Amino acid sequence: MSGDKLSILFLLTQDLESPSGLGRYWPLARELATRGHQVRIVALHSNYAALKEHKYFRDGVQIEYAAPMHVLKQGSHKQYYSSFRLVLVAFRAVWALTRRSLAAPADIIQVCKPHPMNSIAGLLAARLRGGLLCVDCDDYEAHSNRFGSGWQHRLVAYFEQRIPRLAQIVTTHTYYMHDKLTAWGTPEKRIHYLSNGVDQSRLTQPDPVSVSGLRERLGLLGSRVVAYLGSMSLASHPVDSLLAAFKIIAEWNDNTILLLVGGGEDMDVLQRLSQRLGLDGMVRFTGRVLPEEMPMYYALADVSVDPVYDDEPARGRSPLKMFESWAMGVPFVTSPVGERARLAGEPSAVQLAEPAGDARALAEAILQILDNPALADTLRQRGYEQVKEYTWDRLSRQMESIYQDALGALHERKR
Repeated sequence: MSGDKLSILFLLTQDLESPSGLGRYWPLARELATRGHQVRIVALHSNYAALKEHKYFRDGVQIEYAAPMHVLKQGSHKQYYSSFRLVLVAFRAVWALTRRSLAAPADIIQVCKPHPMNSIAGLLAARLRGGLLCVDCDDYEAHSNRFGSGWQHRLVAYFEQRIPRLAQIVTTHTYYMHDKLTAWGTPEKRIHYLSNGVDQSRLTQPDPVSVSGLRERLGLLGSRVVAYLGSMSLASHPVDSLLAAFKIIAEWNDNTILLLVGGGEDMDVLQRLSQRLGLDGMVRFTGRVLPEEMPMYYALADVSVDPVYDDEPARGRSPLKMFESWAMGVPFVTSPVGERARLAGEPSAVQLAEPAGDARALAEAILQILDNPALADTLRQRGYEQVKEYTWDRLSRQMESIYQDALGALHERKR
């Protein structure tokens, strides 16, 4: 099968502005299309009613938004549906994804996260139209999402554990999830490691004049900037621990600003916590920003931070913000949880705070970079070198080989 061009259907339960859609599935799909494959994305959208265009081509990829997501995102806030409304939204999503999946056959049916809606659609398309079922597990879904009731948690856990066992190809970006998948009964020979990576076409150095203007508008002139760029969702991202660490930093240096870029359901909670900690004037909440604006916010930062606890959601996640920080030349701080220390390489391209979840350890790791320009430059250079191994043009070739090898093995068995 080497060199054959494939038709590939991506099934997403999120839009291409959501973290995994933007940082993992879109660049993979685009690079596969660049390599000559016919790629189609059928997805759900977080604000479906506001869409002006539901079907279009972009960079050689056909994109179709079929129905609303299981959450509603408007501006910087995320709204969860009631249980009754969620059931209606989920049934609509299953029907819409299935109908679009059956519209044309595909060699590869790529389920992006084993959620109920896209898993059902993918299974039906594979059975009724043919094609290999491939499932990508890029989070520990049952432990990294917020659920309104026990039945929702049990349903997601069931699909997360069951669907990979039915797939011909399973990919994941952490060895922690690799071990989980084998424990749940997925044959190890079907599981492939596919790292997260960086979308170089999106993360380019911004115009210095625009950055200067943004720095002035945010009141950052003359200040050093510690930045977190990600979701304001405490179920999976303990930004509250970063606020606690910044309280310690502020006691040492009042010329530093904490920049929190992103939206989420806990944004109001974090703003109130910032006030209780006495950090008014020292923390900037930007809310959700457009993906194309993210490079400007990275350019403002002296340090980028990934606050984590040593828990199952963190072990099952590979932080996109690490690869993005490397690409943008921003020293990065995190803790040695899951894949983080291994991905950082040796010598490490990140500053590790230990133990994970300890506010003082996190504060000290950040201060070591702020107070040591030579260390910052060293981490910056190591990051530039490390990220070369994790570009999506390189990772797409790996994924292409996985697809073609599996199809070749299937054809051999049929002879």
